[in-house]
Amino acid sequence: MFLDESGDPGIRGSNYLIIASLLVEDTQPLRKIIKNMRRNKFKKELKKANEIKANSSSDAVIKHMITALNNVVGAKLHCVVFEKRTNKRLFHQKDLNSLYNYIAGALAKQIKIQDNIIIRIDRSKGKQTLRQEFDNYFLDNLNEGSELGNVEIYHSNSNSWEGLQFVDIIAWSYFQSFEHRNHSYVDLIDMDCKLFEL
Repeated sequence: MFLDESGDPGIRGSNYLIIASLLVEDTQPLRKIIKNMRRNKFKKELKKANEIKANSSSDAVIKHMITALNNVVGAKLHCVVFEKRTNKRLFHQKDLNSLYNYIAGALAKQIKIQDNIIIRIDRSKGKQTLRQEFDNYFLDNLNEGSELGNVEIYHSNSNSWEGLQFVDIIAWSYFQSFEHRNHSYVDLIDMDCKLFEL
């Protein structure tokens, strides 16, 4: 499982915060898609890019990745949409790290897993204590609806993991849809996706 967000977690800035997860049985197809993009169609555009990020990618790259992800067998998406305007009270009750954990925990409750799992989160939390708090909270909520085997959680650099680059594209696409009413990206998503608003 790969996890990433789009939007500003603070009370100001964006109107929405999106957290998305991408669940795949095998990461090899994701690696192959990006490898082919770098070798062929998008060789020139991606030549100097260490990783693919939606914020710095062309429309063509983003749409190609979404379309390619649709064809990855067994891939599943879960996405939580947090609207700040309707949740203002939470900003007074929680600090930003606790609030982020709460939103990610709400996402975890929607995910049903009956197996061993490796979870990779885009590395954003600098302190080990904050990472540990997130891991514990996310895992507690994931356990609610799942029968988990062995679980490993890593906070990884997205330039090393294609799955984190894909989930960045997905979270960004839903952010465009809710924040800017630009549905051109999410309209391309044609796969198992559970979306809910918090």
